[in-house]
Amino acid sequence: MITLLPHEMDPEEAASSPSFDRRQFLQFLGCGIVVYFLDLDWIPAQEARRPSRDEQGLPSDFNAFLHVGEDGRVTCFTGKIEMGQGIITSLTQMIAEELDLDDGHVDMLMGDTDRCPWDMGTFGSRTTKYFGPALRQAAAEARAVLIELAVEHLKVPKEQLTTKAGAVQEINHPEHRVSYAALTKGKQIERHLGQAPALKPAKTYTHCGKPLRRRDGLEKVTGKAQYAGDIRLPGMLYAKILRLPAHGAKLTGVDISAAEKIDGMKVVRDGDLVAALHPLPDIAERGLAALKAQFEQPVAKVDDNTLFQYLSGFNPEGETIAQSGNLEKGKELAASLFEETYHTRYVAHATIETHTALVQVQGGKATVWASTQRPFGARDEVAQVLGITAKDVRVITPFVGAGFGGKSRNLQVVQAARLAKLTGRPVQVSWSREDEFFHDTFMPAAIVKIQSGLTASQQMSLWDYHVYYAGDRGSATFYDVPHHRTTSYGGWSGAPGTHPFGTGAWRAPACNTNTFARESHVDLMAAKVGADPLAFRLANLKDPRMQRVLETVKGRFGWVSANSPSRRGQGMACGIYLGTYIAAMAEIEVDQKSGKIAVKRIVCAQDMGEIINPEGARQQMEGALMMGLGYALTEEIHFKGGDVLDRNFDSYQIPRFSWLPKIDALLVDNPEVPAQGGGEPAITLMGGLIANALSDATGARLFELPLSPARVLKVLSTL
Repeated sequence: MITLLPHEMDPEEAASSPSFDRRQFLQFLGCGIVVYFLDLDWIPAQEARRPSRDEQGLPSDFNAFLHVGEDGRVTCFTGKIEMGQGIITSLTQMIAEELDLDDGHVDMLMGDTDRCPWDMGTFGSRTTKYFGPALRQAAAEARAVLIELAVEHLKVPKEQLTTKAGAVQEINHPEHRVSYAALTKGKQIERHLGQAPALKPAKTYTHCGKPLRRRDGLEKVTGKAQYAGDIRLPGMLYAKILRLPAHGAKLTGVDISAAEKIDGMKVVRDGDLVAALHPLPDIAERGLAALKAQFEQPVAKVDDNTLFQYLSGFNPEGETIAQSGNLEKGKELAASLFEETYHTRYVAHATIETHTALVQVQGGKATVWASTQRPFGARDEVAQVLGITAKDVRVITPFVGAGFGGKSRNLQVVQAARLAKLTGRPVQVSWSREDEFFHDTFMPAAIVKIQSGLTASQQMSLWDYHVYYAGDRGSATFYDVPHHRTTSYGGWSGAPGTHPFGTGAWRAPACNTNTFARESHVDLMAAKVGADPLAFRLANLKDPRMQRVLETVKGRFGWVSANSPSRRGQGMACGIYLGTYIAAMAEIEVDQKSGKIAVKRIVCAQDMGEIINPEGARQQMEGALMMGLGYALTEEIHFKGGDVLDRNFDSYQIPRFSWLPKIDALLVDNPEVPAQGGGEPAITLMGGLIANALSDATGARLFELPLSPARVLKVLSTL
């Protein structure tokens, strides 16, 4: 076997597949160059639903994705999960489009590892961009095969047939038709095409591009939607896990005698795992409170006051992300040089649904119901901890109450699996809010250092960008700078020992930090040379897509050119997130006495290429902008060493309804570009957007997020 896989795997992808065995290797066929000699008898029977992969690494067997039932309904099988982003609707539209079906006749089966094709996970606004084309191709091939079957059934040449409303019909005699259900009779289609059919052009769409209400909306607003915490099994136990007082602490002893006196209580200790279990969750809580544990705690080496000095003490190896020209030449051309450092702090995912899992182990097999972004990763982790094969683990993913990158590690799944094995009963682990803040990963605190230069004609000549610990996504500049270099040091997960607790992907990982630093610095340069922020950006941009989104925002916002600070409290920011172009303008008010920032209105334009569901896309933009107010204004983790001091919403402040500004979410139609992601891009602008508006309102610039009242008052006091 000879393999050449991509030299750099995306960290989100790497997190979903920490190691490669023979089975996992097959899942990556098509990545790089692969020569593989395979004994086909090795593939187990249950792998029949796993799709084969073509030379581009995309699944090529449409049966793995689609099933036409005897009632004519089409079921889509996907390893993707629904966690509020709306893909349960947009994927339906893609299938309905290519199969010529009413979208009401499509059912979605998501995140079930026994019934769905393998998937690396749901994150990064990647479902529409990367999985969508594979799903559409499967539907298109299924449609073409159905037409071939109809040729034999209707005795009509293929060229005289078309599809409509779940049936194949003769073009000139539409009454001469046969339904998909009649052609398949609910059985798997064994026929395949020699050449993949072309996808429908956008101009012929009847489903994609049309606004559609969320399919899961009624279930969720009426409380009928099922989450992992809603699943009940006979004889199940609720587990409450003993939590360490701080990351890095060690359990040295525990007295369980008081807890064991509670009727029906089970107390389990398995190495580092100690739990109180009971058929009633509130009694399990009582059992946990009755445990008397002793811990050895490490000396705190860092807290939120010494954070950036501490992080600056590390020297991770840098990686050049982008470069062109010569930096020294850029300095020579510069009439003005600008050098600043920007900081961002730890931010929690703070999802409404805490991490939850229910695990049942019977007859050497396990069934798992979990709130997870990686059901197949959870399957492999459960198999490992139980000492069974992955084929003997089934993970079922109900609706997930948001993830934002935080529900990928599956720690609660492993905890539930261990306890189910030890007790012989189904066990549900549902983290408390305090557990959530302690065990979940955070968006990493980060440092960005920028040196830039402008010529006498206000053209960028130099851009030297260094980002530490945030990650490199969104770090490369899209401005027209002849002499530039971008260097990234450490990823968002950080090297062991870098952070006092776990860090990882947070909605639009790395881009929030990188966009804040870049757009703040661009505004700073414009202000220093007395230029209007919009005119300055447009003068240093050649990308027509970016120019277009900026002009779109300008028109709706009513931007009036003025040098900054104009004292109007208006700011702007723009960015690119995995192929989606975004720009926004905002108007704020600053309370000079309290330091509080009130955002009055935001206009945001997004060019995400071809738009599948405009209504869903706008909802995602609005949600991202509102969520982004949190990391921009208030959200940060206070800590002392490994002790996380913010454990609930009494001290950790997320956006409130009272903060809601007027939001205009504009979609820039661009059907010539394949559909890109829409769930994350808009949030990346919020830090830079509000920081720039603050500077415009007051003349004071903050170089650190969040823009808390205390920090605002401090910088105002220097004026």
